[in-house]
Amino acid sequence: MDRAAMAAAILALLITAALFMWDVIGLEPASGAPGYVQRLFDSGRVHSVEIAIDDWQSFTASAPEETYSPCSITIDGETFNNVGIRAKGNNSLHLTEEYGLARYSLKVEFDHYTPQSYHGLDKLSLDSLFQDNSYMKAFIAYDMMDYMGVPSPLTSYVWVEVNGAPWGLFLAVEEMEEGFARRNFGLDHGEIYKPGYISIDGDNADLYLQYRGESPSLYPNIFNNAKFSVTESDKARLIEALETLSTGEDLESAVNVDQVLRYFAAQVFLMNWDSYLGPTGHNYILYEEDGIISMLPWDYNLAFGTYALGMTDPIRDPNVIINYPMNTPYEGEVMMERPLYHQLMKNNEYFQGYRAYMDGLIEGYFESGLFRERIEGVSETIAQYVEDDPTRWSSFQDHLLAVETLSEVCSLRAESLRGQINGEFPATLSAWHQSSYTMGVDASGVGLENLGDFKDLEECAQRQRQALEAVPKS
Repeated sequence: MDRAAMAAAILALLITAALFMWDVIGLEPASGAPGYVQRLFDSGRVHSVEIAIDDWQSFTASAPEETYSPCSITIDGETFNNVGIRAKGNNSLHLTEEYGLARYSLKVEFDHYTPQSYHGLDKLSLDSLFQDNSYMKAFIAYDMMDYMGVPSPLTSYVWVEVNGAPWGLFLAVEEMEEGFARRNFGLDHGEIYKPGYISIDGDNADLYLQYRGESPSLYPNIFNNAKFSVTESDKARLIEALETLSTGEDLESAVNVDQVLRYFAAQVFLMNWDSYLGPTGHNYILYEEDGIISMLPWDYNLAFGTYALGMTDPIRDPNVIINYPMNTPYEGEVMMERPLYHQLMKNNEYFQGYRAYMDGLIEGYFESGLFRERIEGVSETIAQYVEDDPTRWSSFQDHLLAVETLSEVCSLRAESLRGQINGEFPATLSAWHQSSYTMGVDASGVGLENLGDFKDLEECAQRQRQALEAVPKS
């Protein structure tokens, strides 16, 4: 009896200690925010991330292989050992290699080698802000999504050092995995997928969320990119939702309609055609819970009309890009293959809801002055860090020009969409064609290339090589 009582007392003490040490053991009360939210993702300041790794030069040389290497990570003075780190990206990764550059986006996985987390966060990205001289495109995009009530990854700016040498200003982004799922959907959350094409020229119907049949093997672009281990019943639920979506009927039994409409309102504003609403059809996160699907935001380095940069035939005219119609956000043959947008917009109630959300975004985020407050606040916070950044993509003066350009692009886009909502400008491609593309705001003076172009990649190569040579071995 004494031994039993002693064991019970010890157990009680351990439970009590755990309740006071949620952050230390990587857990958090179900009713509270995880510890990493207030630590790393306090966006009012620039945080510090120090990487200690054996040979940074060798790591960057093998970066395109996307294999993990062990390192130590110190965040705001707190060190985590035996952490996994690798390069990440798709087009940005390949272009960074092609141009002989060294500034890769990085994926940091705290539990890759050892069971541990950063106060409940298992994985984060360090976004290199590729082709973004403003340093703000992703930050503003996620901030807009958050404003619209769409579950979005947390972000904050971080000053990165490697083996004691400065490496640059990056954007820390919460990866949409276990920590994100618990934070937004609770401990009993659903499934998260990051659909991506096996081949851009292949059969990507599942990537576009088209129903192909009952067999899970018909959906490799989805199920091969699940964030968690999925069961056959998980797959069956998602396939059933896609089948319902294909009919266009009883959509609320398969789609979180309100959330998806909010997402599309912000997504259309962002002029991001490297997305579900463009020819590639990717760069989104799919969330499914209890047979209901939602769409969440991801990857905005080519947003704000910069998708055409470096390509031969896409539209480059800023008048066309900034005035692009809100009701047909891309060519009809593409949109007919995007059932999550197409089927919702065929329903008049949902279509009017989408227009109302766009109206609310324009009024609440832009016409209210909130956007101006955001961009000026961030610019002031990061300016000195950008100037000191040894691997930055452009000169500091070009950074200031990019911030000014981003502000102008967003203001003109808001003005154009306000005119479309009020019936002053065409809101469909067909009406726009009939007007010979003459109705809309005058954006002819906007230089979208100021936000980041391929000439910047050529000009920054030497600067990045010098920074790489300055990093010592640990």
